[in-house]
Amino acid sequence: MKTKLITREGYQKLQKEEDYLWRVKRPEITKIVSWAASLGDRSENADYHFNKRVLRQIDSRVRFLRKLLPDLKIVDYSPQQDGKVFFGARVEIENENGDKKEFRIVGPEEIYGEAKDYISIDSPMARALLKKEVDDEVEVITPDGPVTWYINKIGYQK
Repeated sequence: MKTKLITREGYQKLQKEEDYLWRVKRPEITKIVSWAASLGDRSENADYHFNKRVLRQIDSRVRFLRKLLPDLKIVDYSPQQDGKVFFGARVEIENENGDKKEFRIVGPEEIYGEAKDYISIDSPMARALLKKEVDDEVEVITPDGPVTWYINKIGYQK
């Protein structure tokens, strides 16, 4: 089951997407579909078929976002989180080989698109890191077996 948490930035991004799709993109595509339908025979009209498919995709995404957004709980930074890993933390970790990774722990709906350095709160890595502090050792179970990581830095967007 997915966690229903989201950062304020992630929530605003999803709201903007829903607003853009409904107020800008859908009317544009609807005009194209109307124009293509006015040309007559729809059975061989590529513009009509392609844009009808795009319209269905837009409607599907808007329905998904309208159902999702009211259920999400926005989690803002709190000064009590400083020094420990919680939701919204930006964490730098290092393994025994000196390999470093840096990422931000966010909700599952935020890890798509341009969010290359985000991981879901539901991931094994995030679950292992929760409530840990700098210099703590964390063991993460991977398909190749357990891997040990050390926490170098913890930060929050304030």
